[in-house]
Amino acid sequence: MNTNNGSATADFILLGFSDQPQVEHIISGVVFIFYIVTLVGNTAIILVSNLDSQLHTPMYFFLSNLSFLDLCYATSIIPQMLVNLWGPTKSITYGGCVFQFFFALDFGATECLLLAVMAYDRYAAVCQPLYYTIVMYPQLCQKMVLTAWLGGLGSALILCSLTLKLPRCGHREVDNFICEMPALLKLACVYSKVIEVIVYALGVIFLLVPLSLILISYAIITQAVMRIKSTARWHKVLNTCGSHLTVVTLFYGTIIYMYMKPQNSTSEDEGKFLTLFYTIVTPTLNPLIYTLRNKDVKNAVKRILYVRKCSAKS
Repeated sequence: MNTNNGSATADFILLGFSDQPQVEHIISGVVFIFYIVTLVGNTAIILVSNLDSQLHTPMYFFLSNLSFLDLCYATSIIPQMLVNLWGPTKSITYGGCVFQFFFALDFGATECLLLAVMAYDRYAAVCQPLYYTIVMYPQLCQKMVLTAWLGGLGSALILCSLTLKLPRCGHREVDNFICEMPALLKLACVYSKVIEVIVYALGVIFLLVPLSLILISYAIITQAVMRIKSTARWHKVLNTCGSHLTVVTLFYGTIIYMYMKPQNSTSEDEGKFLTLFYTIVTPTLNPLIYTLRNKDVKNAVKRILYVRKCSAKS
């Protein structure tokens, strides 16, 4: 078999649902709306968390990083996706595909670690409230976030370099909306046991281990919540922890289902809809989940608007 890639830097074709134009029109409209909500919602959280002094806490420091991460994640994928959905051609340059593939891996892995860090923050806040500011001191928070970003970067470098080295035998049609790992692996004309092992190993490190730590944290939090006698504090704990747990369920559920299953066991259309969910829906829902169930953010917005109103009058 000729395993030469031919033109190694030739453009790729993103098929998406090109065989169902009506479905693509609907999807493009939905994606555009979700992208606008993602931009507005996550930008609002970053601004509010930085402008309101009462939100200068570890929880909102992590939440700002999550919002920034979601902004980067969505922006690295959605604009090119909309160009392909709206335009007559479905092509993406080799460089564009590498860019999309690398940053999707980078931001996805970083979010896995960051959600685990946020779970530890909730554990410290609920189970060690008297020592919370001592345990979660600013330098530690910064180091935890930096570790998450560097961990995601490292995993992306490994997987991206290994995947792009696989011979494609001239195959250029990516059966998805974006250049992501499962779709690109299907282009390879040889089977790589090494990549499969590395994917599972990194899957354990970036998916199963953080998820296990999150579940352990919430098991301890649940025990602590059951001992809380103050109804107001009990509801506050449930709101903040419930928001985070909802985001964890949505993100980890789809990612684990997509990446930890054997690559050939997921149908093509199923894989496309899963991709749409964790790349578009989840970044959009994150700010909504955290703001709709969080009185601190709502009150902060009211304070900022009140100050701006008073400043305008004066």
